[in-house]
Amino acid sequence: MNNALLSYHDAVLYRSGEPYRILAGAIHYFRVHPDLWRDRLRRLKAMGANTVDTYVAWNFHQPQRDAAPDFTGWRDVGHFIDLAAEEGLDVIVRPGPYICAEWDNGGFPSWLTGIPGIGLRCMDPVFTTAIEEWFDHLLPIVASRQASLGGPVVAVQIENEYGSYGDDHEYIRWNRRVLEERGITELLFTADGGTDYFLDGGSVAGTWATATLGSRGDEAVETWKRRRPGEPFFNVEFWGGWFDHWGEHHHRRDAADAAHEARKMLDLGGSVCVYMAHGGTNFGLGSGSNHDGSRLQPTVTSYDSDAPIAENGALTPKFHAFRAEFFRAQGIEEMPGLPAELLADPPVVPAQSLPLSAGPDVLELARSSGKPVSSVKPLSFEQLGLDAGMVLYSVDAILPGRADSPSECRLKITGLNDRAYIWVDGAFAGVLDDTSGAEGLPLTGTGASAKLDILVENLGRINYGPLTGQGKGILGGVLINQRYTFHWTQVPVALSEWGSQELEDLAGADFDLREPADTYVALPDSGKGFVWLNGFLLGRYWEKGPQVTLYAPAPLLNVGLNRIKVLELGKPGTVVELREQPDLGPEEPGPIAAAELP
Repeated sequence: MNNALLSYHDAVLYRSGEPYRILAGAIHYFRVHPDLWRDRLRRLKAMGANTVDTYVAWNFHQPQRDAAPDFTGWRDVGHFIDLAAEEGLDVIVRPGPYICAEWDNGGFPSWLTGIPGIGLRCMDPVFTTAIEEWFDHLLPIVASRQASLGGPVVAVQIENEYGSYGDDHEYIRWNRRVLEERGITELLFTADGGTDYFLDGGSVAGTWATATLGSRGDEAVETWKRRRPGEPFFNVEFWGGWFDHWGEHHHRRDAADAAHEARKMLDLGGSVCVYMAHGGTNFGLGSGSNHDGSRLQPTVTSYDSDAPIAENGALTPKFHAFRAEFFRAQGIEEMPGLPAELLADPPVVPAQSLPLSAGPDVLELARSSGKPVSSVKPLSFEQLGLDAGMVLYSVDAILPGRADSPSECRLKITGLNDRAYIWVDGAFAGVLDDTSGAEGLPLTGTGASAKLDILVENLGRINYGPLTGQGKGILGGVLINQRYTFHWTQVPVALSEWGSQELEDLAGADFDLREPADTYVALPDSGKGFVWLNGFLLGRYWEKGPQVTLYAPAPLLNVGLNRIKVLELGKPGTVVELREQPDLGPEEPGPIAAAELP
């Protein structure tokens, strides 16, 4: 600790020996187009922050086991750190390997969690060996940018909210040792919820324990005084807003309420990092899922999170509320003015409605999307080596009944964690999901063999709780009444890998621009599916909401011709709208306090 830029003693945080407090905000490089990194960091600095905090999403860098981690282009986390330094910000790096973050699989690559029998986030040697190999690639990028070497990295987190998951303290100590062995010399810390319950599982002696919470910060400060005497209080993840699941409302938190809660902790001498300062977007298939104990809760494409800096970079009332608190905490009573370019609304493409051409038959498209793989029992996504997207399962099965007396039977899917679209002899029969799969879908049988096609859509891997790492696809089996069906053919549909050839025949709409600007894509009469802009997978849409529009930042648009492509899974629409404002759906207060309870 003595060699680090940040240190503490007697419950006071120091920077270069002077009393200090961290005033930070979280921005995830993997959720922001790299051409906009500097702009978003500059806005964070203008909010009065002295530090930016980012997770590192392992699966963003190494989605496939047989390829080395990629740190180029959008994945150049080193460049993101360098830009932060240029903007005068310190950097806190949270390398996980588990990050939660409402990100697919909590940041773990699916090839890792798909290893049979692997123990996650514990001293399982299969798991720890993989972590060391990953850190061998990642940590030199972080270590070379530490404050001791003239860089901006002042602190690095050990694991993430481990007290919400397990109690293997040997694993936490091992994680710290792995960081130190790979050159991390700045201040190390753990992060857990603000109660005894979370500290019991996630904190260890001799390592700074920080908090993650959205309310009752004054109570957490008292807990720290009792449990962690001598350590300064730092809420490294202050939930100033909240994220959204499909089928819920868009969560909002009053700006004055959030700022008041931050003030309570700051007035007690604490440090605060706003999560999120700028949320960004779950582009592609990056959004994860939660599970409430009875059903899957997939996260929407937007990660706006009601943050101070909106998804498009706009400065919200919450920005100004936090800015006032951050400057007040620094003893600056009169805040400087903001540059005009930060106050101006980002330019947008003029609103327009575009005809959407018809697309191919989804079933036929899926059949031709990959190489068929045969098996006796259905194979999971992991067994097929597929990270995200869809799998088409096909089989011939006898549906019970007689030709002269058809009868009803039920097709049931056990171990279905997502959404399955079902066809019988080429005719669409219905949809099953994680709650209805066991109950099944009624079919009519005549005793003859029928061709069953089941297209399973991965809605996002679980990112939090004991089900983290759960597989995708059909994990159990398919039954006709109580009888299993065997001898399957599977076709992986790797949507995130589709290029111009795969996109060519999809439903589409074209438009021309003289100058690229932000836009918001809506499909008002479509049902559920995926949208590409100029070959880039923007993300998922779903008529159940709350999210209506998908944010498309200006760097994704072209001067001249722009092409939108749509893969609709059930209800083909006829129009694409480019809107000038986001529509994230009807609003309700975020469940801040409830989320902190064990």
